[in-house]
Amino acid sequence: MVKTAVILAAGMGSRLGERTKHQPKGFLQLGDKPIIEESIQKLLEAGIEEIVIGTGYLAEAYEELAKQYPQITCVRNDKYETTGSLYTLYCLKERVSQDFLLLESDLVYEKKAIKLLINHRCADVILASRLTGANDEVFIETDEQCFLKKMSKNKEELVNPSVALVGISKLSHSTFHAICEYAEKHFQEQLMLDYEAALVGISSQVPLYVYKIHPLAWCEIDNEEHLLQAKRDIYPYIKHQEREKPPVQRKILLNPGPATTTDTVKYAQVVPDICPREEEFGYVMQFISDELTNFVASTDQYTTVLFGGSGTAVVESILSSVIGDGTVLIINNGAYGKRMCQIADAYGLNFVEFESRPDQPLHLPSIEKIIHQSNGKITHLAVVHHETTTGLLNDIASLGRLCQTYGIHMIVDAMSSYAAIPLDMEAMNISYLAASSNKNLQGMAGVGFVIARKDHLEATKQLRPRNFYLHLYSQYQYFQETKQMRFTPPVQTLYALKQAIIETRLEGIENRYARYSQIWEVLINGITRLGLTHLVNKEHHSRIITAIVEPTIPSYCFGEMHQFFQQHGITIYPGKLHDLPTFRVANIGDITNKDMEQFVQLLEQYLFSIGFCPERKKNHGIS
Repeated sequence: MVKTAVILAAGMGSRLGERTKHQPKGFLQLGDKPIIEESIQKLLEAGIEEIVIGTGYLAEAYEELAKQYPQITCVRNDKYETTGSLYTLYCLKERVSQDFLLLESDLVYEKKAIKLLINHRCADVILASRLTGANDEVFIETDEQCFLKKMSKNKEELVNPSVALVGISKLSHSTFHAICEYAEKHFQEQLMLDYEAALVGISSQVPLYVYKIHPLAWCEIDNEEHLLQAKRDIYPYIKHQEREKPPVQRKILLNPGPATTTDTVKYAQVVPDICPREEEFGYVMQFISDELTNFVASTDQYTTVLFGGSGTAVVESILSSVIGDGTVLIINNGAYGKRMCQIADAYGLNFVEFESRPDQPLHLPSIEKIIHQSNGKITHLAVVHHETTTGLLNDIASLGRLCQTYGIHMIVDAMSSYAAIPLDMEAMNISYLAASSNKNLQGMAGVGFVIARKDHLEATKQLRPRNFYLHLYSQYQYFQETKQMRFTPPVQTLYALKQAIIETRLEGIENRYARYSQIWEVLINGITRLGLTHLVNKEHHSRIITAIVEPTIPSYCFGEMHQFFQQHGITIYPGKLHDLPTFRVANIGDITNKDMEQFVQLLEQYLFSIGFCPERKKNHGIS
């Protein structure tokens, strides 16, 4: 069991400018204590008994800290200005005589990283995470057995850089000896070496296992951008994650929203009572508005308008607020396209309905023909990106190009695609996009929002309002002036949404969609094995929700099957097609492959109990 930790803390942190003029980087403060002290407390909690800190720049700060912690010993690198982290590590060769954890002083990280590393079966382990996209990350290339081959800050130098260096490693004393020998040999030519160079240098003789932990929240603070990310995303997430709280009973929601949420999102709602008109809460809503925009567009050209309400509320807000005397062409290829037609009809809008099958791709030439024949009367086009009736993904990129050709503003209901399927509003020529807090964002239901192109939204100022509560321009204008909603917002739901946004940023939208897609493959392989079929072909499928054709045997009843799954903590949804009986299974939210495997196993049990399961019948010799 590793009982010693080494922290490298000699660097000057010059890229942080004035922030490190009078204190080392490790003394940056995100919470109640400096980040180095928070790191020390995590080490002690994990069973570390001795901490050796290699100091240099403003070493006195660490020596003062050591007075509070008898477990700490400081060793100075007096040549810190002309040497790198490897020299600081080398300075500890007489002080460290056993296996140890090696950490950098400017890290913010989850404490689970320490515990997992200590308990790993290998003696020499380099902790890694998925690629973060942060500037200055160290890329790692491994062999097929996950042992280190190469590391570099230049991604182009590596063949397949699949993970990033976290800055926490477990090293045996014999490996430390090899590192010191490497250092002595290369110091003759260069003193400004990082310890990573030594790890790569000895990796051909010493097997160094690269251990990827995912998900893992962490950040190295080297510059202002890193510090902003730590303050805005990483540190709040870690504090929520590590707050002592009882786990909430988990339900697996396989309906298309609300989705299964993390406990950290649930507990984010537990906050001191606050009047939503206070400036502090305005900052919360401004953060939410900016970050929701950043997922799909630039805040220079686009903005997010928040409403307390469902997704349908914000679709209604757009349709009733931005269309003047012109005509809106509404694509109806499912229940939610039909709903937009119903909204348009209720407001007396001029609209043309384009009907298409809910399981087939749109026929763009037919849509263009309608636009062309309108002689410029069609000013807007409204479409559902992901039609959750069947799982069909409409080609909004092609529709966007068509709208650009004819000078039409495109309205997209992205309720069940936003924050999963990557979107670029400018590239796709989207003027208005509607979404909500409770689907792929993995937040709580109750907040709908419109992301709008600012100049298009500003142009609607002259239109006579058709509504009051949902008037889009008025809500936008009031928020710009006051950082408040016009009417009482859902306070706790917005705190949960803030946490959900942070978690979405940490996972990354592309990574989230990859996770959803893997879970979808488990579902599709499972139902195919069980003799069931789904409606939409793979090339047009969203990989987010699937309409499955119901068994055509008298003993089948969706209500009974729904109740069966409810008893096992799983929720599924009925279908929405009148001419073809289906049930729907979503694979969004805080769920895993294992959750979907459990669903498939239970589905097999249920189908066999009612006499339908070709695969199981074959395996049991039943005819």
